[in-house]
Amino acid sequence: MHFDTPTRQRWMAALAQSTPEMLRARMRTLGLAPDYEHVREPQTGLVQVQARMGGTGDRFFPGDTTLTRAVVRLSSGQIGFSWVLGRDKGHAERCAVCDALLQEPTHFQTLMETLITPLEADRAARIAARLAEVNASRVDFFTLVRGDNA
Repeated sequence: MHFDTPTRQRWMAALAQSTPEMLRARMRTLGLAPDYEHVREPQTGLVQVQARMGGTGDRFFPGDTTLTRAVVRLSSGQIGFSWVLGRDKGHAERCAVCDALLQEPTHFQTLMETLITPLEADRAARIAARLAEVNASRVDFFTLVRGDNA
């Protein structure tokens, strides 16, 4: 079965942006422990980060960040990939296993509902909590215009 690019991007993003603890707990709860072998052992390296001024302007390179990647092959032959920020090799490996499982038609729908949707909800909750924390300390500045300076 072939999945369209946006669908795969969705699950890859949910996996990569999940916390290692949350993904590990969800996999344990769902009993996801398939047999697999490493095609590429988890490896950590550096990637250069690109940004744009104001999100749309000229691109610039603010620095480097660590990235860990992994490639696994399930006993069924399905290959899974992952790229995660940071140095957590176990997290990268679990993400690759989930990617491979999601590509199998027998697991796709169930895992989208029981794994990807909860991971997305957890990330949305973490973002909302961070925004609330930032907004609580927000200061609005304004300028008063005196009549004699006008």
